[in-house]
Amino acid sequence: MPEELNSSQSNIFSTEEIKRIEEVCVEENKIFDGKILNLRCDKVRTPSGHIAAREVVEHKPAVGMLALTNRKSVLLVRQYRYAVHEATLEICAGLIEQGEDPSQSAEREMQEELNVKAKTLHRIGEFYASPGFCTELFTLFAAWDLEESALPQDDDENVSVVEIAYKDIPAMIREGKIRDSKTFAALSWLMAKEGIAPEV
Repeated sequence: MPEELNSSQSNIFSTEEIKRIEEVCVEENKIFDGKILNLRCDKVRTPSGHIAAREVVEHKPAVGMLALTNRKSVLLVRQYRYAVHEATLEICAGLIEQGEDPSQSAEREMQEELNVKAKTLHRIGEFYASPGFCTELFTLFAAWDLEESALPQDDDENVSVVEIAYKDIPAMIREGKIRDSKTFAALSWLMAKEGIAPEV
């Protein structure tokens, strides 16, 4: 039988439950130190007592902004992603720099990538990009009441702005035109908020 979660609990799992399933590091091995990420291959002891290998990507925290216009549309960015050899459509996003809080990072990234600033910035929530191997914690915002305000793009960026109407989002998701996970999450939140049914 699946475990039932008590929705009134402040945390999903109690400290005792976490201790029962926790894996404990017995040997940490750093393989690579990079600009935005590090790679470890650790040995852990599982709750059953076995020793297992865990590959971990240590990644800086990041933010993503779903920019909403007053025309029932969203502003996305198109850019080439070398790792997957594809041009992707994504929400505006970037790393949280030293000394910034997530809202400051959000404001800066929107000015760099979308050439806009939001009068209203609403924190939707945060999630791990891929907790099976990566520490990257992502804070997602919705941004509206947009006004023009630009900062230079980073030297290694080449992004262009694409405007997508709300009504076109379900078909784009169904047809696989949205393949980036943070963008998929942000647009799904928007569809739920606006009462837009997915295409099946």
